[in-house]
Amino acid sequence: MLTGAAAALGVKRESSRVRKKTIAARVRNINEEDRMISTSTERDNGLSRVGAPQRILQSVLEALNQGRISQAVDQFEDDLTFNDHALGLDFTDKGRLTQFFEKCREFFPDAAVKVISIFECGDRVVAEWKLNATETVPFGPTQLRKPVSARGTSIVQIQNGTVTRWSDYYDSVASRRFKVAALFEEWVEL
Repeated sequence: MLTGAAAALGVKRESSRVRKKTIAARVRNINEEDRMISTSTERDNGLSRVGAPQRILQSVLEALNQGRISQAVDQFEDDLTFNDHALGLDFTDKGRLTQFFEKCREFFPDAAVKVISIFECGDRVVAEWKLNATETVPFGPTQLRKPVSARGTSIVQIQNGTVTRWSDYYDSVASRRFKVAALFEEWVEL
C-alpha cells in the first residue's frame, strides 16, 4: 500500500529509504519546473537552494542588522515602494527610507532580524523572521532596558537585481516602534 504522497507522485512500493529519495527527487523536479524554492533556516528539508532574490533579501537584512544602512538602501531601486503595514508607513524614495532605518537603529541599536524560513517564487520572496532588540525606557532617575521580540513576515519583489517592493507585516504592539512611527506620520490640522 502506498502512502498518499508517494501515490500522488507515482512512486512504486519500495524500501522506505529508496521511496524517500524518489519522492525528494520528484518534488525537486516539480519545484524546478515551477521555479519555486523553499528554504527553512531551522532545518534542512533537502530542497534548499538559494536564488538571487533570496540572497538580496538576506543581504539587506544582514546590512540592517550590522547598522550598514546605506548598504541596505543601495539594494533598493530608485523607484521603490516600502510598506510597513504594522506602523502604517509608506516610503517611495531612498532618502526617507534611509531616515526611517536610521531612526529604527537609533531607538533600537542592538536590533537584529533572524530569518526563520524563506520562500521564493520567480521574482518574489516571502520571509518569516523574528526581531530581537532592547528598548531603553526612562524609569525615574534610571534607565531600564526592556527586551523586545516580535515575529513578522516580509514580502519582497526583486527586479533586475534590486528591490522594487518591500512589505513588512508584524505586531506593532510587540515591536514597540511607536516612537519611530510618530516621527514619520503626517499630521493633518482639523
